[in-house]
Amino acid sequence: MNKSIIRYGSAALAVLLILTFTAGCSIIGSTLGFTTKATPEVRLLADKSSNDAEPTPFQPFLSTPVPTSAPIVITDTLVPNKGYSKPDGQINVLLLGSDWRADSGYRTDVIMLVSFYTKEEKISIVSFPRDLWVSIPGVGEQRINTAQAYGGFPLTQKTFAYNFGTSVDHYMMTNFNGFLSIIDTLGGIEINAAQNLYDRCDLSYSHGGYCSVGPGPVTLDSEMALWYVRSRYTSSDFYRMDRAREVIMGILRKIVSLDGVARAGDIYNTLSSSVVTDLSLSDIVPLITLAAKVMNDSSKITMYEIGESQVTAYVMPSSGANVLLPNYDAIWQILKTALFTP
Repeated sequence: MNKSIIRYGSAALAVLLILTFTAGCSIIGSTLGFTTKATPEVRLLADKSSNDAEPTPFQPFLSTPVPTSAPIVITDTLVPNKGYSKPDGQINVLLLGSDWRADSGYRTDVIMLVSFYTKEEKISIVSFPRDLWVSIPGVGEQRINTAQAYGGFPLTQKTFAYNFGTSVDHYMMTNFNGFLSIIDTLGGIEINAAQNLYDRCDLSYSHGGYCSVGPGPVTLDSEMALWYVRSRYTSSDFYRMDRAREVIMGILRKIVSLDGVARAGDIYNTLSSSVVTDLSLSDIVPLITLAAKVMNDSSKITMYEIGESQVTAYVMPSSGANVLLPNYDAIWQILKTALFTP
């Protein structure tokens, strides 16, 4: 099986339903009297008036590729969008998980493009690695996870169009720390860890400065869940993306449980303080309608991943930074199926 095409019907549905849950709460919130908190201000890196408006430092992988004597030439070769146009009725929403704070710069460490095929009543989701090295219009070659911080959603739209020949209609960005506070509201979550994670941690219940989770069913509080998805010293970014999906699944299962429903007001208030989006009520309604139709049919939801087969790990000679060079031909094969094939 092609590992880049992952039929995680339930995992993809988790991402979708969290989006829908947030949107749905915004619709019913006024009716039920929930408190809506103001959307936090997000400072862009383009604002150079502040010294703290720079991206947070990149954390290297545990295993670092060694530069060769003949460094790979990084070019601006773009995806050949061979006459494909956006399918009629398709709505593309970019889901971003970031470390943004109201008073500082940020990066988007989780990047998922959700494509709603409203006519065909199906959904595709493509995950992009945060260290993918792309051309950001007006900025230059940078990791894809800096585009939103440099120029907001308009620059992110241009970056996706320029590098991948695809359009992005809307976005939803969450502060992952804030988002995981939902776990406290829910009283913890259960995940099914695919493998053991043993890594450094500074949690109160660590053993000699290390923590361990999995494999198998595990109950996590918010502190441990945050460590689980952000640990980076003993695993790759691709495994990190898998762990994020496991936590999303755990959150979804708790939200749709009777306990989650009973705490809907608290969950909504938690989410509303941690989400920035350009989706309006009129934008959200058709997405909720589609979600309701595909909830019980996992074949209608497909998740794709820009993974190790579509990139080349590389160390920048000048800075020693670890990046992922895109194989645009291989990436295009995935995008053609996910975004241009109804």
